[in-house]
Amino acid sequence: METPIARTSRWRRLLPRKRGRWAAGLAALVVLAGAGTWTATADDGGPAVHRQDRMMRVDGVSIDTSYFTTGGTQRRPAVLIGHGFGGSKNDVRAQAEQLAGAGYAVLTWSARGFGKSGGEIALNAPDREVKDVSRLIDWLADRPEVELDAKGDPRVGLTGASYGGAVSLLAAGYDKRVDAIAPQITYWNLADALFPDGVFKKLWAGIFVTTGGGCQKFEKQLCDMYERVAVSGKPDAAARALLAERSPSAVADRIKVPALIVQGQSDSLFPLGQADAMAEAISGNGAPVAVDWIAGGHDGGDLETDRVQQRIGGWFDRYLKGDKGAGTGPGFRVTRTGGIDSTDGAALTRGASSDTYPGLSSGGETIDLGRRTQTFRNPAGANPPAISAVPGVGGGLSQLSSLGVGLSIDFPGQYARFDSAPLDKSLRVTGSPTVRVVADAERGDAVLFGKVYDVSPDGKQQVLPSQLVAPFRIPQSQQGKGVQLTLPAIDHQFDAGHRLRLVLSATDLGYASPAEPTTYKVTAAGPLTVPTAPALKTAAATLPWWTWGLPAAAVVIAALLLLTARRRTATPAPDPALAGVPLQITGLSKKYAKSADRYAVKELTFRVEKGQVLGLLGPNGAGKTTTLRMLMGLITPDDGEIRVFGQAIRPGAPVLSRVGSFVEGAGFLPHLSGRANLELYWQATGRPAEDAYIEEALEIAGLGDALARAVRTYSQGMRQRLAIAQAMLGMPDLLILDEPTNGLDPPQIREMRDVMIRYAAGGRTVIVSSHLLSEVEQSCTHLVVMDRGRLVQAGPVAEITGSGDMLLVTSAQDVAEPLAGKVAALPGIGSAVRTDDGRGLLVRLDGATSSELIAELVRLDMPLTGVGPHRRLEDAFLTLISGGSA
Repeated sequence: METPIARTSRWRRLLPRKRGRWAAGLAALVVLAGAGTWTATADDGGPAVHRQDRMMRVDGVSIDTSYFTTGGTQRRPAVLIGHGFGGSKNDVRAQAEQLAGAGYAVLTWSARGFGKSGGEIALNAPDREVKDVSRLIDWLADRPEVELDAKGDPRVGLTGASYGGAVSLLAAGYDKRVDAIAPQITYWNLADALFPDGVFKKLWAGIFVTTGGGCQKFEKQLCDMYERVAVSGKPDAAARALLAERSPSAVADRIKVPALIVQGQSDSLFPLGQADAMAEAISGNGAPVAVDWIAGGHDGGDLETDRVQQRIGGWFDRYLKGDKGAGTGPGFRVTRTGGIDSTDGAALTRGASSDTYPGLSSGGETIDLGRRTQTFRNPAGANPPAISAVPGVGGGLSQLSSLGVGLSIDFPGQYARFDSAPLDKSLRVTGSPTVRVVADAERGDAVLFGKVYDVSPDGKQQVLPSQLVAPFRIPQSQQGKGVQLTLPAIDHQFDAGHRLRLVLSATDLGYASPAEPTTYKVTAAGPLTVPTAPALKTAAATLPWWTWGLPAAAVVIAALLLLTARRRTATPAPDPALAGVPLQITGLSKKYAKSADRYAVKELTFRVEKGQVLGLLGPNGAGKTTTLRMLMGLITPDDGEIRVFGQAIRPGAPVLSRVGSFVEGAGFLPHLSGRANLELYWQATGRPAEDAYIEEALEIAGLGDALARAVRTYSQGMRQRLAIAQAMLGMPDLLILDEPTNGLDPPQIREMRDVMIRYAAGGRTVIVSSHLLSEVEQSCTHLVVMDRGRLVQAGPVAEITGSGDMLLVTSAQDVAEPLAGKVAALPGIGSAVRTDDGRGLLVRLDGATSSELIAELVRLDMPLTGVGPHRRLEDAFLTLISGGSA
C-alpha cells in the first residue's frame, strides 16, 4: 500500500505550555530530541525552505516529525501530510517542500510502527493514530508563524495518499479544527475494501500485512483477526466490525469540511466506489466536494503527481488561505488514456470534466445480453484461479488495457459468459455497470466474480478495463431469485463494432473462493445497464510539444528581439581593460519576486580567468541558479553588473554568442537522431553552419555511434552528453553547466568530468554548478562558494581546501601501525591515521604546530618525503557555510 510521493544547528526542546482547554492534550506531547534543519528549494528563484526534525512523544509513543517553513514569523495556514502504508515521512518530503515554498507551514510525520516512530500499527485507530494527528495540531497551534482561527485552533488542512489519505478523513471527523482535506487513493470503509460483499481480498490483505513488517508489527487484535480470516478464507462479523470502526465511514456525519477526493482508476485495492461513498457522504453534510479520477492507483500506472499536487495547492489556497481567485478545478475530472505518442512511446492522456460529480450511475443505457442459462464449476481448492488484477503488476496491465491490449485469463468450464450484439456506435462508459442475474449453487453460498470485457469485432481479443473485477457472495436465501450486481466502476470507450461481454467466474487470483468443488447455474435476468455521464466534456487530446512549442517559441523570440532592440541603446559601453576576461561580476543583487527586502543574490563579486574550470558551490537556496540565469541574460539584476569579455550582459547582448549553456536540462525532439537535433538547434540560431564546429563538440562529448540513433533510445547519461555537446556548439569561449551530472551513474560522472577538463584545456573557460563536491574537487581549478545569496569565499581549490588543521605526512616507506600510534599519542596531536596506501599519515593538529610535528617525526626516525596541509573540499565547504563552526 505504499504510494506510488546543509546547515546544522541545535533546536531547543519544546516543552508543553498550558493553554486553557488544550492543556490536557499538550501535556501528552513532549519533544524527546531536536535534530538538524536544512534549507532546500526547487528553484533558487524562490524562498529557501527550512526543515526541522523533532521526535515527539504522544502517550508514551515516539513520533518522528519534520516541520517545513520558509522562516519568519508571518502567520500562515498549516498543512499536515500523511504517508502511504509501509512508508514514512520521507516519502512526502518533496510535496512538503513545495507547499512550504507556496506559503504554508507543513508538518509531516511517520505513523506509528513506521519509519523511526515507535508503537504498533493500529490501522488509524481513533485513540492512536488519529489521536496522534490531534496532538500534532495542538503543536501547530503553539507555533508563532501558524495562523489561528481561535486560541488553540490553527488554520489547518490535511492531505495524504492511501493510509495517509484515510487519516486525513478520520482527523476531519474527530477534530473540528481541521479546515480542509485532500485525501488521495484511499478507503472510506476498510471492511468493504478488504471484504467486499463478504469475500476475502486475500492477495491484497497479505501484501498489506507484509508491507507493515509482518503480523507481529500490528496491534494484537488486528493480527489475530487477520490470521483468523486468512485461515478460514471468509470474513466474520467481528472482523468487519473491527475494520469498520477504524474507517472514515464511522464518522461520516462529522466530516463537514471542503474535500478534494483523488482516486485511482488502476486500483483493485481501493476502487472508485470507495471515493464515490465518501463524496456522497461529505457533500451530503453540506461541504464543498470535488472528485478527480487519476489514471494510476495502487496497481501502478500514472499517478499524475505534478498535476494532482498543483490541484491540491489550489484547493488549499481557496479553503485555507481564503483566496477566492484560486482555481480549485472542476467538480469532477477523469483522466482518459488512448493511443501512444510515436516519438517517445508515452501514453497520450486528456481530461474530461463536469461542473458537478455525476456519481457512478449517471445517464444509464441498457445493453441486451440475452436470457440463456449457463452452468459452470468451482474447481476443488479454487485452482486454477482466473486472473484479472495482479497487485504490483496490475498497473502495467491496466495501462495496457486502456490501449486495447487484454491480458486477463478465465479458465474454460469455470465461468459464464454473456455477450451483447455489436455496438452500432461508440459508447463511453463512466461509472458502475449493473446487471440482474439469477444464480444457484449446488451447495452453500455462490461466490462469483463479475467483470465486463471489451471484445473486438473478430472476437479474438478481449480487454478488461483497468483489470478490475467485483466479487459477489450470494447466500442460499437469495439463490433462485433475481439479485442486482454492481460491477467495477470504470471509464472506458467501447468502439463501434465491439461487443460488451459480461463474465461471471467461479474464481479469481486476488480473492479467497470456496475450496469445496461445486456447480453454479447463472441466468442473465435483465440487460446490462451502463452509465455514460453525459454531462462530461472531454478536452482535446494533448499534442506533441513541438506542434505548439515551436510556433510559440518563434513568437517569444520575436518579442524578445523587439524588446532587446530597444534596450540595447541603454547598454553600457564595453570595457577594453576586461576584453580578455571571460567573466567579471561586480555588486550583483537580485531580490525575490514580490519582496522588498529579501534577496536571492546580494552584492556578489568575483572574477573568472581563461583556462579555469570554476566550481560554483553553495547549499540549496544559495542563489547559484539565479546567478547563472542573470549571467545568461535570462533575468535582469536589480543592481550590479555582469561583464563577459568586457561586454555588459543584457537580454540579447551580442557577446552571449560567445557563451554556451546547459541549465536545467535540454529539450530534444525524441524521434530525431542526436546529430539531427544538434543541426536543427544550430540552424535556429541563424548563424553559418561552418561556425557550429559540430564535429569538435561531438569529439569532446564522446557520443560515438549513438549520434545516428533516435534520442528516445538514449540513456540518461547519453542525453546529458548530447546536451553538453549542444552547449558547446560554436565552441563558445565561456561554457556554463548547471548540475551536469544529475541522474548519472559513477562511470558517466567520470566521463562528464573528463568532458569539462578537455574543453577547458584549449584555453576556454568552464563554470559548473554542482552538489557533488568530490567531483568538483577533482575537475575544478577554482571555486566560488555562496551561501544565502552572498559570496563566502573565492579562490583556487587548493587554497580553499588547504587552510585547515589536517596535515598529510608522506613517507619513503610504509608507516607501521605502532608508529602511527606513537604519533597519535604526541602532545598537541588530535589523531594520526594511516593513509589508504600505507605510505603516509593524516595527522590532525590539536595545539601543536607543523614545525613541532616535523621535529617529533624526525626524532621517531620516520623517513619524511613531505608534510603539507590536507582537507577535503567537503570539510572546507561545510566549514565555510557554517561560519567556521563545522
